[in-house]
Amino acid sequence: MSKNRKKHEKDSEGNGKHKKSSEAVALKDGIYAKELGRLQIELVKLQEWVRHKGLKIVAIFEGRDAAGKGGVIKRITESLNPRICKVVALGTPTERDKTQWYFQRYVPHLPAAGEMVLFDRSWYNRAGVERVMGFCSEAEYMEFMHSCPEFERMLVRSDIILLKYWFSVSDEEQEKRFQARIKDPTKRWKLSPMDLESRRRWVDYSRAKDEMFSYTDIKQAPWYVVNADDKKCARLNCIHHLLSMIPYKDLTPEQIKLPEREKSNYVRPPISDQTFVPQVYKAG
Repeated sequence: MSKNRKKHEKDSEGNGKHKKSSEAVALKDGIYAKELGRLQIELVKLQEWVRHKGLKIVAIFEGRDAAGKGGVIKRITESLNPRICKVVALGTPTERDKTQWYFQRYVPHLPAAGEMVLFDRSWYNRAGVERVMGFCSEAEYMEFMHSCPEFERMLVRSDIILLKYWFSVSDEEQEKRFQARIKDPTKRWKLSPMDLESRRRWVDYSRAKDEMFSYTDIKQAPWYVVNADDKKCARLNCIHHLLSMIPYKDLTPEQIKLPEREKSNYVRPPISDQTFVPQVYKAG
């Protein structure tokens, strides 16, 4: 562990850091919204600590299609500054991308000091979809499996806090979510031909995940498995764990008092000179 990382952990001990829970909380009526709100306030405190201390955080979210990765990322970022907490969701590699060093397209998105980057799928595409669908050769696959742990160790040595989450969902629950997406016009776009093929190749993806873990579940950057059959529990458990992994202090500033507006002889231009959006909806 680097000197800076040790110093960060020493500075952060005790004072206002997120406390780990020893007992599970049953999500009865109203508990989910209350707990999510509380955790999101803690995320804002973490954000300020990251900015203040110049930390660099990378969180990777992987798992089967419809496992809930996007949902937890949305709840994490909901109240955060997009300049500090950024989401990376890369599309299909271009022909040029395919000729680069495999990790090259991901490196530009790594955080600078004072930033958090959330990868909605990551370099682990090679160990998952590319492996199962035959989009890479056996040699490319094995090179990735051997290079990935070294790449991640380099990130950790360079003071990046690397967290890797795997969202685990059962066959039955994934099927239920696929059916719900088919029926919901606002979610139908989430079902790509690749998603449908992954449904058919459930066992192949299971084997690929097991092999990926055997190579890349390393001490410096272990995989954390999130039981994702219940979306709400998965979101809260993941956010709670993320907060517990990064000691931080509450740097909430003193209550802000708004200054009085200066007096002036400003006269607003006529409203008729402006173009307004049509009021299709009006207050009741």
